[in-house]
Amino acid sequence: MALQLAWIGLGNMGRGMCKNIVEKGNLDKPLMIFNRTQKRAMDLSQSLPSGKSTVASSIDEAVSKADIIFTCVGDDAAINDIADAALKGNIKGKLFVDCSTVHPDTSEELAKKITEAGAEFVACPVFGAPAMADNGQLICVLAGPKASVEKVKPYTKGVMGRAFVDFGGQPVGKATLLKVIGNTFVLNMVETLSEGHVLAEKSGLGTDNLHHFIETMFPGPYAAYSARMLSGDYHKREEPLFAVDLARKDARHAMALAKAAGTRLKDVEVGEAHLEMVKKHKGEAGDIAGIYGAVRQEAGLKFEN
Repeated sequence: MALQLAWIGLGNMGRGMCKNIVEKGNLDKPLMIFNRTQKRAMDLSQSLPSGKSTVASSIDEAVSKADIIFTCVGDDAAINDIADAALKGNIKGKLFVDCSTVHPDTSEELAKKITEAGAEFVACPVFGAPAMADNGQLICVLAGPKASVEKVKPYTKGVMGRAFVDFGGQPVGKATLLKVIGNTFVLNMVETLSEGHVLAEKSGLGTDNLHHFIETMFPGPYAAYSARMLSGDYHKREEPLFAVDLARKDARHAMALAKAAGTRLKDVEVGEAHLEMVKKHKGEAGDIAGIYGAVRQEAGLKFEN
């Protein structure tokens, strides 16, 4: 049977993931796209190969006509709103795949509500920057019933991502737990780079010399974030790559999980304090890389380099 897929949520990550499902997912039917701001859905649909996508006018339309529904939204409240809207209709036999970064408890609650209504649920958060989403180079983390996870795998490696982490047969919350903990590594990386570059500047080593070391010793994300800092991208771009509000949401989830487990994430606490400074300086346009600007301010330098 030809499956109908729907995609809900076209943020920085969702747009690229959606594009790759259309271009590489071997779909039998045009992908249905929905976004809260309909113009973004229209613009994306027009940029995709002709006849390969359609724009849904509502969540209800997207869900009611689809067999598999992918979601990728910014926070727990947004995914709960989508689930509540979907649950107003008959979702029996459908498969929901949530790629959002949310608290593990949110994933578990979603799974409970959706499965009780006769549908399936898989958590599929992803690791990677928007450019990796565009290029199909994400790492997808899959959790939920094994049979359900197997249905999602064909859209991960070689389509949305370069690899997947298979937690099939484990509770859905394990995927988002890994995602939240994994994102603390990103926050700590940005904090380490920021402090290192400020020290390099103020001690006389020079940021270019430190960057050369980073490129040589830590190629990949470290070098990429270092380059964003030195180029001024962290304060120049209009649309953030990793928005400060989303980074703070992830940090709060991580700190809450640590507290509940009887431990502390002191590095994350420092990072969150700097993110608060970024939000104060840049507002919603702030990016996680703006931590560099916050550390600069603390050292008596201007936020902008």
